[in-house]
Amino acid sequence: MIKDFLAGGCSFTYGSELSDDRQGKEVSRKTWAYGLFRHCNATGNYITSAVPGTGNSGIARRVFSAVSQNKQIDAVVVMWSFNSRYDWAMPRHKSLEDTRWATISPWDTAASDIERHNSLLGSEGQQEVWKRREDLMIETGVRPFAEAIYRYGANEYHEVYQSWKSIIWLQNILEKKKIPFMFTLADNSLFYKEMQHHKDTDRFLGSLHDEIDFTKWFSFGERMMGFNQWALLNNYQRGTTHPLDKAHADAIILMKPEFDKIIGGKV
Repeated sequence: MIKDFLAGGCSFTYGSELSDDRQGKEVSRKTWAYGLFRHCNATGNYITSAVPGTGNSGIARRVFSAVSQNKQIDAVVVMWSFNSRYDWAMPRHKSLEDTRWATISPWDTAASDIERHNSLLGSEGQQEVWKRREDLMIETGVRPFAEAIYRYGANEYHEVYQSWKSIIWLQNILEKKKIPFMFTLADNSLFYKEMQHHKDTDRFLGSLHDEIDFTKWFSFGERMMGFNQWALLNNYQRGTTHPLDKAHADAIILMKPEFDKIIGGKV
């Protein structure tokens, strides 16, 4: 019997824009992850380490922190995010996560101001969330650092490497701790650039890819289709940038058989 149940991810796991969203101040109970928690009849708590806007390094770090601090967690689900987001240990500041950590995305740069503004038109809630985030980035000094990263250092190869390394690191920790887990993804850019698989870039990425245990993954279609892509393809209702309640509800139905196979019989 499952006790505490942990969900990791970004806004697609946190539940941004779902019907019970309160401008990002509360975790949603309408998400795919919460639906799997209810499905498995866990006797303990639903815990989420998901943070909107976070990337894969941050997802792995937060899940690791949660399972290290809570010995009652014995089921983990994770929806991995986009490669282009960074997780960085900054000089200490009282307003940073745990006084140190900053999640950095392309939308945190001046070059993306227009794209972000246009994407969030019509959603006062999402605009407010990003205004709070922008103010925090300026207050903590992260904004100029983000500008430098995306101007001088960001590149797809490094981002794929960092994401896969984070996935393998967390996979191996959960296996060592004997915590059953299921991974899924928001978008298959985690593995593909259009039709080209990242593992075919060179021998190093090919070897790194071989370390990922795909028997513990759920995908939404061929070529590791992600949740967000699946929702777009099937014309589910959307908010500004996220699928809404119906997409999550139907995703739960799709995921249940694989969840039972991967996790259900192991706890």
